[in-house]
Amino acid sequence: MKPPRGAIAALLEGRHDDPFSLLGAFAGPTGTFARAWIPGAETAEAHDLAGRSLGVLARVADAGLFEGPVHGAPQPVKYRAQGFGAEWWVTDPYSFGPVLGPTDDYLIAEGSHRRLYDKMGAHLIEHEGASGMHFAVWAPNARRVSVVGDFNDWNEGRHVMRRRADVGVWEIFLPDIGAGRSYKYAIVGPDGTLQPLKADPYAFAAELRPRTASITTAPPAHVWGDDAHRATWAKVDARRVPMSVYEVHAGSWDRDESGWYLSWDALADRLIPYVVDMGFTHIEFMPISEHPYDPSWGYQTTGLYAPSARFGDADGFARFVDGAHRAGVGVLLDWVPAHFPVDPHGLTRFDGTALYEHEDPRLGFHPDWNTAIYNFGRREVRSFLINNALFWPERYHVDGLRVDAVASMLYRDYSRDAGEWIPNEDGGRENWEAVHFLRDMNRAVYAKGDGVFTVAEESTSWPGVSMPAFEEGPRQNLGFGFKWNMGWMHDTLQYFAREPVHRRHHHDEITFGLVYAFDENFLLPLSHDEVVHGKGSLLAKMAGDDWQQFANLRSLYAFMWGYPGKKLLFMGQEFAQRQEWSEERALDWHLRSSAAHEGVRKLVRDLNRLYRDTPALHARDCESEGFEWLIGDDATNSVFAWLRKAPGEKPVAVIANLTPVARAPYRVPLPHDGRWREIINSDAHDYWGSGLGNLGGVEARQGAAWVTLPPLATVMLQYDG
Repeated sequence: MKPPRGAIAALLEGRHDDPFSLLGAFAGPTGTFARAWIPGAETAEAHDLAGRSLGVLARVADAGLFEGPVHGAPQPVKYRAQGFGAEWWVTDPYSFGPVLGPTDDYLIAEGSHRRLYDKMGAHLIEHEGASGMHFAVWAPNARRVSVVGDFNDWNEGRHVMRRRADVGVWEIFLPDIGAGRSYKYAIVGPDGTLQPLKADPYAFAAELRPRTASITTAPPAHVWGDDAHRATWAKVDARRVPMSVYEVHAGSWDRDESGWYLSWDALADRLIPYVVDMGFTHIEFMPISEHPYDPSWGYQTTGLYAPSARFGDADGFARFVDGAHRAGVGVLLDWVPAHFPVDPHGLTRFDGTALYEHEDPRLGFHPDWNTAIYNFGRREVRSFLINNALFWPERYHVDGLRVDAVASMLYRDYSRDAGEWIPNEDGGRENWEAVHFLRDMNRAVYAKGDGVFTVAEESTSWPGVSMPAFEEGPRQNLGFGFKWNMGWMHDTLQYFAREPVHRRHHHDEITFGLVYAFDENFLLPLSHDEVVHGKGSLLAKMAGDDWQQFANLRSLYAFMWGYPGKKLLFMGQEFAQRQEWSEERALDWHLRSSAAHEGVRKLVRDLNRLYRDTPALHARDCESEGFEWLIGDDATNSVFAWLRKAPGEKPVAVIANLTPVARAPYRVPLPHDGRWREIINSDAHDYWGSGLGNLGGVEARQGAAWVTLPPLATVMLQYDG
């Protein structure tokens, strides 16, 4: 009961690594003995949690150290303290036992814990008769870890945590701490150096930048009403249903009257009705996790579990998702496990060592983004990320995750010259640790069976990106639901940027994509990456004068919606935004007053509705039986025609004339004689086109029909037999 003087001195100076061995209530040979540190107190009387007095402790140090015998068995204790004319109550955190148990230790050590977000971080709980906040953080190489915050004057000596040595997790229960308190971790590294204060990797909320503290939260309060939406998606094969995604940067889709970000509730009021009217099936948000730097667009996140404070409270995001689901719209999130920023309050050298990243920069540093690369070979790091992938569908009911920069994860030599990377154990460039992680992540997501899907942004020809990642299957299969078709995007935009007179020489830029169109479950992306950093808007990429640029863009959209694969369009491009996108301002919504711009928006709206209501256009997006060439070799006229079809459904012929020369009549082979109704024409007057068309449809005879092809336009004909 009498520790060495050096131990007490270390405690009062904030240097002791295990205050639980000194503070609290202990069983002794003559009864229970208590010791408490209450700075500023002159007297301290111990009470049980019900308020019964257990005895007065003696003050044994001017710094506020008290000790002495107390009545009863060892139990949680609170003290009535008095000092310098003031009186207050303090519940002793060191009199409480641990919250985590041996099962948690086992699963954490094994890397198989799939509810880490219920255990790690800060949680408002009832524990041993008291209400308070339980904090837990992984820092296995730390000499000492304290939780600091606005509740202890950010004093790293006040609340040193208990170390669970077997798993390297530190924890403490702080009674009487509620939601809305700012906190960080003060970590002393293995060499005795105090690290920069660290935000909580598992925090559910964070301060608004430039402040960087984590925020304690209460358990989620939102009452969900989206059972029907989730049940529907749990039953369907996502490859065989319409999927048209509207990609959104939440901070610049629109702004409020002061130029500030819209809150989640304001976004729900404006964005959800707009998306419903436009006919998109999903909203995909660029990363909304907490991040310090606005121009990173969220792709350099420091708080993977926290919706950004830029848009209000975390429950606001839950309300947004619920509102979208009730309106029949899914919500996808961009998710970034490829890298993390090296801001001092983040994960970098978290416990004084390369904990989440690699020590060797040839493995652990991204030259493109000046960020750190996760150590995917470490089971605790994989578990941290996999739990985050499970967290967003669990906590916020998101419908899917689009995984950013997958190609950078798959190759050790990504953006590196010879000598700047380390080959794998076989001497190759594949990052098999990252592959193992991605396979595990996808298996964990799909094992839930709740309809949540994943999408890979993968720009190489890695085989099996969207093939099942069965344990016994090919080890290169990654298990994603879908893959962005970056080749289609590149070739198609390159083609449409060419002057029409030259397109006949580049016919294969369109036809080549159909060679591999069904090798993966593809999503066709015209994303934010194509309209930033000097690339201009999609309208600006189109060839020709102003009229031709609009005609080309309308033709591209109709071409895209008729092409096999799910669809994605970045915000603003649906009404032909003229400026390239910037995160610093709202979209140019005033352009909708122009007939040309509004015509493009009407076309996208009609394409979405047609795509949704026409099974031939979506039910076999990812299967070769849903596509058949009609005309693929007319390079001279730059005409393309193909058939979209699905079992038991009326087929649709998609015909694109990508020169400014109208072709009438033009013979198009069709598989069925009879009436083929014109269901879309990108050159229609309503879309600000010339109005040339087929007067409602054509008649096919002897396997073909004579069709009017408007200039720079795509038309679709549906069999009416």
